[in-house]
Amino acid sequence: MIGAVMKAAADIPDEESLVLSTVSPGPVQERLALLIVLGILGVFFLISAGALSGVQTKPVQAFVPAYATAMFVCDSITAILLFAQFSVLRSRAILVIASGYLFTALILIPWILAFPGVFVPGRGVFGGLQTTSWLYFSQHAGLPAFVIGYVFASKRLWRGTVRAAVGLSVALTVALVLAVAIFCIEGESLLPEVVNDSLHLSPLWPYAGAPVALMSVTALIVLWRRRRSMLDLWLMVVMCLYTIEIPLSYYPSPVRFSVGWYTVRVIGFLSSSLVLIVLLYEIETLYRRLLDALVGARRERAARLLTGDAVAASIAHEVRQPLTAMITSATAGFRFLDRATPNVDRAMQTFKQIAADGHRAADVVGSIRAMFRHDMRAKTAIDVNDLIREALTLQQGDLLKHGIELQTEPSARLPEVLGDRTQLQQVLLNLITNAVDAMSARDEPRILRVRSDADASDGVIVSVADTGPGVSAQDSERIFNPLFTTKPEGMGMGLSICRAIIEAHDGRLWMTPNSPQGTVFQFTLHRADARATTSADGGCG
Repeated sequence: MIGAVMKAAADIPDEESLVLSTVSPGPVQERLALLIVLGILGVFFLISAGALSGVQTKPVQAFVPAYATAMFVCDSITAILLFAQFSVLRSRAILVIASGYLFTALILIPWILAFPGVFVPGRGVFGGLQTTSWLYFSQHAGLPAFVIGYVFASKRLWRGTVRAAVGLSVALTVALVLAVAIFCIEGESLLPEVVNDSLHLSPLWPYAGAPVALMSVTALIVLWRRRRSMLDLWLMVVMCLYTIEIPLSYYPSPVRFSVGWYTVRVIGFLSSSLVLIVLLYEIETLYRRLLDALVGARRERAARLLTGDAVAASIAHEVRQPLTAMITSATAGFRFLDRATPNVDRAMQTFKQIAADGHRAADVVGSIRAMFRHDMRAKTAIDVNDLIREALTLQQGDLLKHGIELQTEPSARLPEVLGDRTQLQQVLLNLITNAVDAMSARDEPRILRVRSDADASDGVIVSVADTGPGVSAQDSERIFNPLFTTKPEGMGMGLSICRAIIEAHDGRLWMTPNSPQGTVFQFTLHRADARATTSADGGCG
């Protein structure tokens, strides 16, 4: 039931929607509140004019202390939670209503002590016959008075310290309870006789109860005219229940421990616990939001760390190839110059190669940044066979160094594909490098086969096959995961980047076992049509 009360409020993202005193009630909450009030009215008419009107019950002495204890606990906890809410919002209105619930809790102490027969047979610990009823009237007039104060203090904030405000409020409330209790005890002889004995109410009881009920009606009207928050709504329900309690205490039977009297206590406990239940649900909702926020923050932090690691590992992985080529070319250039007769022409060629590798490294870094930032890079029409030849030329040194036999099977009638040349070159270089690394630690045969062919979907399919040890079935499921690697010195980003690049080109990259040994990596690319090429060229401008 209460879950429906808070459902709409729990879905509102504003920080003002996090507390009961600022959440606006929705249709679900209003219908539920109306249903509760109508249900209580139905019980009222059932008892006052229905089949239960003539039912007589016996006194249950344990009921009164149990009822008082339950009411004291509910009202005390409600007051504490409202004081805690005041410490956050610093709203004088919340401070006033918290004091009201503290008043209703504390007034129960003299009420139970003065109730006839609870602690002393036939009478109370102190006071007279009228004391208990007038303490009851004080409680049921006090909370509506605090509710009216709550409404008129709604636009004011406390500017002082929270501790001073709460301390002053508690002190004044305790003083008010003491004053009311002392008056009802010591001045009991001055009070109108609303009870005839410890069980029967006098005919004056309705006349004394009418102004008390009028206080609840007044508070209900004031709340109805404002009706801005969920707290307003449920205080209205409480005031309705307070109003019903007064006539039901006397009609149909003006006797304590009657059906109506027991029903009034049940209604009183319900009115006491309504705001508490909603406050507890609010706390649970806030706790769930806090937990979700903490979990989300941790996930976001982990994602940022993973992204940072991935970017760093990607840059290190991809830039290593052109940097190695630059170092090799620079070493060769120094050798050409460090001769009795320097070979200037060869040195110039190596320096040009260094410059080209430097530009390639810059393109690689830019490509990785664009991939992680999801930037749109210009795509052009590319001849896949030319792209394969360029990649194999860049890897020629490693192929010769490790004694790897190269077999190329280019298709002569391939359509051009649309893509980013630098990124697709990265893919080929990564796949070829992985194949070389896989075969370098194996005995012969060491065969690298690179094929290109037209795809069934009018695109291009490229495959890079090696005769290395292959990939185990267990690792094949994780081979494309970021930061996963089977190499002792690997970074685990190459294949992850390759798949991201191919998927960014609307293609697909996958792995299959080679026969009789090794691994085959294949990827597809879409054909470049005239419209796509025009769009890409326009994007470059």
